[in-house]
Amino acid sequence: QMQLVESGGGSVQAGGSLRLSCAVSGSTHCNYDMNWYRQSPGKEREFVSLIESGGNIRYADFAKGRFTISQDNAKNTVYLQMNSLKPEDTAMYYCHTGLTRNPFPACLRGIGNWGQGTQVIVSS
Repeated sequence: QMQLVESGGGSVQAGGSLRLSCAVSGSTHCNYDMNWYRQSPGKEREFVSLIESGGNIRYADFAKGRFTISQDNAKNTVYLQMNSLKPEDTAMYYCHTGLTRNPFPACLRGIGNWGQGTQVIVSS
């Protein structure tokens, strides 16, 4: 059974950096596109970044130039390096499985899974 486990959150001052990790276990052969989302209190969950299995990358406008998504296939881990953090980046950050090109039913069932989240707090 697939599991996504985020880590690396914490409390930093504005201008600081954090690197979030998302360890994927189970169904790793499915090669999902992987997303990072975030949710602040009272706000809807919003897209942060995507890395496709083929390597294409996308960022939300607020993340461009400050955040970098990457993956280590040998470790089945996706990272989000966040630099120049701002108080408005304070949120719970979630890992999420996107699309897969693998047609096996077990892979298709794994689309749209979420991790438990890791909290990021940025103080001014």
